[in-house]
Amino acid sequence: MPHLKSAKKRMRQNEKRRDHNRDVKKALRKQLKTVLEVAGEKTLVVETLKKEVTAAVKKLDKAAARGVIHKNMAARKKSQIARLVNAKTKPAAAAPAK
Repeated sequence: MPHLKSAKKRMRQNEKRRDHNRDVKKALRKQLKTVLEVAGEKTLVVETLKKEVTAAVKKLDKAAARGVIHKNMAARKKSQIARLVNAKTKPAAAAPAK
């Protein structure tokens, strides 16, 4: 336990920030899971998928801007989501033959 007044305050601040960061990360994981669930449904509704993707991208950008997650992680997750959406929305017949 800290003895100095400033160290006590720093500990309180760190605890508050840790709790906030945990909440943000939990909401982010929940949103990404929702995107995967919507994309995995048998009856795919494109409008619903795009709405969930928009919300996920917004949360990723916000978390990266505030330093909760690394900016490269946010970029990687957005890229993964974009690839998933493109694969789900494109027709299956468009696959190139080698």
